[in-house]
Amino acid sequence: MTHLPTVENPEAIETRSVFKESSCIFRRNRALGYVSNHVPAVTRYVQRRRDTLLITCIGRSFQVYTASHFRLIHVSGLHPDEITALATDRLHTYTASNKCIFAWRAGKHIRHVYRGHQKDVHLLLPFGTNLIAIDRANVLKVWNIPTEDVYLEVPFRPEEFQITAVAHPPTYINKILLGSQQGQIKILNIKKNTVVCTLSHHKSRITCIEPAPALDVVAVGHGDGAIIVLNLKFDEVLMGFQQDWGQVTRLAFRTDGPPILVSACSNGYMAFWNLEERKLAGQLQAHEESVTTAICLPNEPVVFTTSPDNSMKMFVFDMSDGGARQLRIREGHTKPPLCIRYHGSSGVSILSSGEDSTMRVFSTIAESLNKSMGRATYNRKATKKKNRFQYDKFSMPPILEFTSDTAREKEWDNIAAIHAGIIQTTTWTFDKNRMGEHRLVPKQFQNKNRSDFQSETTCLVLTHCGNFVIVGYSTGDIERFNIQSGAHRASYGSPGHQKAVRGVASDNLNQTVVSGCSEGLVKFWAFKGKVDKPVAVLRLADGVTMMRQHRESSMLAIGLETFKVFVMDMHTRVIVRKFFGHTAKLNDLTFSPDSRWLITAAMDSTIKVWDIPSSYMVDHFRVEAPCVSLTMSPNGDFLATAHVNLLGIYLWANRTLFNQISLRSIDPWEPAPYVGLPTNVCDAMELEDGLIKLEIDDEDETKLGELIDAKYETPTQLSKELITLSGLAASRWQNLLDLELIKQRNKPKAPPKAPKLAPFFLPTVSGLELRFDVENGQKQDESSRIRKASAMNNLTAFGRLLEGTATSYDFPSAVSHLTQLGPSMIDFEIKSLHPEAGGTFLAMLQFLKLMEFMFGTNLNFELAQSYLSVFLRSHGLGLTESPELVRALRSVSEVQLAAWQRVEEKLIYGTGVVAALRNFAH
Repeated sequence: MTHLPTVENPEAIETRSVFKESSCIFRRNRALGYVSNHVPAVTRYVQRRRDTLLITCIGRSFQVYTASHFRLIHVSGLHPDEITALATDRLHTYTASNKCIFAWRAGKHIRHVYRGHQKDVHLLLPFGTNLIAIDRANVLKVWNIPTEDVYLEVPFRPEEFQITAVAHPPTYINKILLGSQQGQIKILNIKKNTVVCTLSHHKSRITCIEPAPALDVVAVGHGDGAIIVLNLKFDEVLMGFQQDWGQVTRLAFRTDGPPILVSACSNGYMAFWNLEERKLAGQLQAHEESVTTAICLPNEPVVFTTSPDNSMKMFVFDMSDGGARQLRIREGHTKPPLCIRYHGSSGVSILSSGEDSTMRVFSTIAESLNKSMGRATYNRKATKKKNRFQYDKFSMPPILEFTSDTAREKEWDNIAAIHAGIIQTTTWTFDKNRMGEHRLVPKQFQNKNRSDFQSETTCLVLTHCGNFVIVGYSTGDIERFNIQSGAHRASYGSPGHQKAVRGVASDNLNQTVVSGCSEGLVKFWAFKGKVDKPVAVLRLADGVTMMRQHRESSMLAIGLETFKVFVMDMHTRVIVRKFFGHTAKLNDLTFSPDSRWLITAAMDSTIKVWDIPSSYMVDHFRVEAPCVSLTMSPNGDFLATAHVNLLGIYLWANRTLFNQISLRSIDPWEPAPYVGLPTNVCDAMELEDGLIKLEIDDEDETKLGELIDAKYETPTQLSKELITLSGLAASRWQNLLDLELIKQRNKPKAPPKAPKLAPFFLPTVSGLELRFDVENGQKQDESSRIRKASAMNNLTAFGRLLEGTATSYDFPSAVSHLTQLGPSMIDFEIKSLHPEAGGTFLAMLQFLKLMEFMFGTNLNFELAQSYLSVFLRSHGLGLTESPELVRALRSVSEVQLAAWQRVEEKLIYGTGVVAALRNFAH
């Protein structure tokens, strides 16, 4: 046990598998539906936000949520391998992956990388300026966070002390607690590199250690369900509890008042222990699988939990008996999805059904818009009364396929689904976000009439009008139901096929129904009327496995048992295209919105894109897991896929919408290039062997937050070359041109009546701002009896400002004065500049220079035009009396004409382009 320097391990981070970022058409975008996994989550309080951040692991990246609303803030970059441990402190979030430790700043940028472990790290503990890491080789390393050096390395013998838990008791300086597989606890002084003492009170494996709010006290959880509350100072067991469900996975103390210890179990239950009365205070089942995280937020009556069942929850202790209830939840599929379809024409909602028998809605805009429609059940009312995690005898098998339409979404159920191995077809409502009341079963399959209990539903389609659902069965029957009432309406044939029906389709006008069976027969039926015999029959060489249609173009894609894909025109009943190239069972087919492409997926892990007009394959790629279902956005911007044994839904962006891409014919039998699946982050944020680091100053988080929260103020003028308007209301300058007309229109019919008792008031200065005229009320100096003679003119305040600009050239103050006046006052000030009205020729000359200044600076362009118009209208003839005024006016005319020509050229060009486009459109 010696101090070791930093060890550079060239194999610390393995290079990822070489794969392309995108295919010719589709580029990896992101993954939906991931919330948490088996790695315990961590929390961090941010003073600037006044909220707690929740950090959960989702494989090779982590997500950051707010505790107040479970809102997703951001997702980290992609790690070189799966994350094995998480930790956090005031400045950083620490993740362990592929024998390396990464320190993230703000959850998005890597600040430090710590290399040197020979095995994967499974325990992390920030400890002041140090970071304690324990790997699978049972080696404890203490890293110096700023310098990335190893401060201390302590190996332990696994047969003597296999480390399974680590914690730091408050006020224990330089000391940490280590729990072991053997049931012992060691107190280690990391500064002196000595073991202070070894405690042993239970022989079972220690799974977690949690410091209590009281000093010297910790709670220890064991693998056999035992919980011990231990006083470290006196090595005394204060109390003990036994959790009968199984091993203790997490412990947490409430700090908001009640003396409650929360313990989590591997079967999804949580227990609440009253430490004063030393008994069980309550219990609840939080998750379907093991509870890997249980954290009581400081000074709040809530507990935050996560589980490998892909969910995170928050429970609040506000029940009358002191128990907890669910407050917030974020969850995805607990088992892989089997069928996904875009719903609606907006392209923002994806319906998904999985092996967990649930129907969910995933939003492509925000994770907070995700919804769960619930679990499929034979008796919805009975299931609702039971605990959702208890065994439910009414639970239905997984949903294999479903169909939906938006035509009657608000009126009645608009989703129909078939289940594995049963005859019933269930209905769902998207508007009410729940399972419907109907179970569609034809009379011949009801229990009293049923002879073949091996029959099951195999395919279905919802008509475009949203009134009927057509269902195909393994016995060859084809039935039509009214989805509003659940009543049976028609049977096509008796039965329609001799073999199992593999696909059904209907046209937009409800005139034709098409069905295909495993025998290779494609039959065309009249939608209503004589439905006992088909209108036409088309025989194929191979059996049909599935059918997908594009209603707007009446194109029908048929997948065959020999992995071929045929495209048929439903109107002409002719096979128009044949595609060969897949080498395994077809899983799903989908058309692009414009029906130009047909996209296919098979068990050979390839996804192929076929161009229907040219009959060529234009794109293909291979993924790590076979695609079981795919769907194209109604807008054509995204392709969504679901894969074998993966819980997420993966989005691929259509590159042809953003780039100029030239498509060429590709040999269908050519090996497909490997493209990695999308992640929860953009590809640009991935780590290239973990070497991307952000070099920033070591400043406090508060300063960083102030920098982010700083408001941007738009400058008055973006550039001196740009003509800039004032931004004032149009009435402030437009009314100047018609002020006399406005005054005549607003002239009162009767003279105003004086009030009986006029209140005392101070004289005010005219303008938009209320200012008292204190100068007129000032008394002359009583000590002087000499009277000061006033000037011969009667200049206003604006006139005096103008005369002052003759020597000071302070034109901006004069402009500022004018912009604060109303239209009537501006008209009065300009008219008062003439000598006959009490002004001077100098004031008139300086006004013209003021106009030249405003046109020259390109500021307040519309105000300058309006003020100059009023000036010329009032003093146009009087300007000829002074040659100096005439020269100034010519100078103003030149500047004004140059500025207006610039604006006029742009306006004429713009109106010309708009007129040309309008004529072209017509």
